[in-house]
Amino acid sequence: LMAFKRSFTEPVPKALEHSLAESGVATLHGRPRFTGPATLQLGEDVLEAERIAIAVGARPRTLTFPGAEHAISSAEFLDLEALPGRILFIGGGYVSFEFAHIAARAGASATILHRHPRALPHFDPDLVDKLIEATRGAGVDVELGQEVTGIEGGGASFSVLTADARRYEADLVVHGAGRVPELDGLELKAAGIRYDPALGIEVEDHLRSTTNPRVYAAGDAADTPGWPLTPVAVHEAHTAAANLIRGDTRVPDYTGTPSVVFTTPNLARAGLLEREARAQGREVTVRHQDTHGWYSARRVAQPAAAHKIIEDAETGEILGAHLLGDRAGDVIDMFALAIRHKLTAKDLKTSILVHPADASDVAYMV
Repeated sequence: LMAFKRSFTEPVPKALEHSLAESGVATLHGRPRFTGPATLQLGEDVLEAERIAIAVGARPRTLTFPGAEHAISSAEFLDLEALPGRILFIGGGYVSFEFAHIAARAGASATILHRHPRALPHFDPDLVDKLIEATRGAGVDVELGQEVTGIEGGGASFSVLTADARRYEADLVVHGAGRVPELDGLELKAAGIRYDPALGIEVEDHLRSTTNPRVYAAGDAADTPGWPLTPVAVHEAHTAAANLIRGDTRVPDYTGTPSVVFTTPNLARAGLLEREARAQGREVTVRHQDTHGWYSARRVAQPAAAHKIIEDAETGEILGAHLLGDRAGDVIDMFALAIRHKLTAKDLKTSILVHPADASDVAYMV
């Protein structure tokens, strides 16, 4: 599995740098730091620019309990040559759930410890409950309301301690408890750039720094309403690049952004949660159904499948879509388009869709 992964990832840096060079972009390597509003120190070189874009991504947030240094990062997990027998994941987000599913199916014993009573809080709670049930069915121990307070041991085995004095034994501990912008060492204060270490650089609608007009930020480096997802970062990068070149003419549009937890089954979301729609004062129709008996689930022996579609009760406009299923990560894109372009349930159910592709279920969901 790791060898197959590397066949995708290893060629990327060289190919990307070659593409940049062909486009006339110089690539410099090192860790820069600001020395003024428009100047950067990079090794022995001083760089100056009329415009600067910051797109440094994110890193795992710092864990402060004793023994935190024993936990490896998600990047290190993806470089393992072999899996130990017992793996414990700290945190109940995308990283822990996706990697725990990989570990369990590769033969390891996996445990997830999440400090809050609800995992995956940005997803529909009813579907999250079904995913947790399916995750446990796959052999993963999911423990909610368990705050990690320390890691003891070293070498081949560890004891993970929690606030209620529980002790979990593991051969490997993986940090999946959130990420923060990778801004350390940039010396942003020297450039007069206002930022929050946990949220990113403060930007206005055009992704320009609110305190340094020469600087733009995009992706995880920027404090924006967009979710910390690759396609959101790409969308913000296109927006920032256009504004860098042509002036401030574009703003990012996050309407209908889809998000997926790539477990088995997938958990997907686009648009509003049910509680968010009601909080806006919208009169809504909620179509919620367990679909493990539908052909799309039965043909792949998937015991966990469901959906919840949020529609405007008066107009039928699709406001939110929440899917649990084998191909939910693909099907959600149809709902993302519908939400972005204000399509209605009638628009979807009167469309002619390929059968028996999973997307043909959309007409029955609405």
